[in-house]
Amino acid sequence: MKAGYPAAADGLRRDRAAIAADALEAAMAADPELPDRFDEAGLRLLQRDTEVLIERLAMCVSSNDSRWLAEYAEWIGPIFRRRRVSQWDAVRVCEAIREIVGPRLTAEESAAMGRSLDAAVAVFRGNGRLGGDTHKRNALLKWLYRGV
Repeated sequence: MKAGYPAAADGLRRDRAAIAADALEAAMAADPELPDRFDEAGLRLLQRDTEVLIERLAMCVSSNDSRWLAEYAEWIGPIFRRRRVSQWDAVRVCEAIREIVGPRLTAEESAAMGRSLDAAVAVFRGNGRLGGDTHKRNALLKWLYRGV
């Protein structure tokens, strides 16, 4: 776990609550409909999940290995479906984390963070295409396949 950038990972772990709050605010600014989809308890759960996502990101930065975050994205998918959280909302949160944390890191640390977040986003986008995700569907396709 020390093959990458453990000092940067310690900073992420130390500030994960503040980063999670800022990332959730940035995600809500990027998608104004996001707060309407969740009640207060749902937003608290999403913030807690964002803190865990940042912890996994710290593991990735510390080890310079993106599998920790990609595995977490794979594991959290069914839980998000049960809680009616769209995988695309998780993608927005990942992009908000990149926006918030990026300026705090050096170029090498930021590259390790970017690879990890890209791996998680790829998993979230892949799972978002599966049936059962709560994102908005294409209206034309919905109309075409309404009788199927």
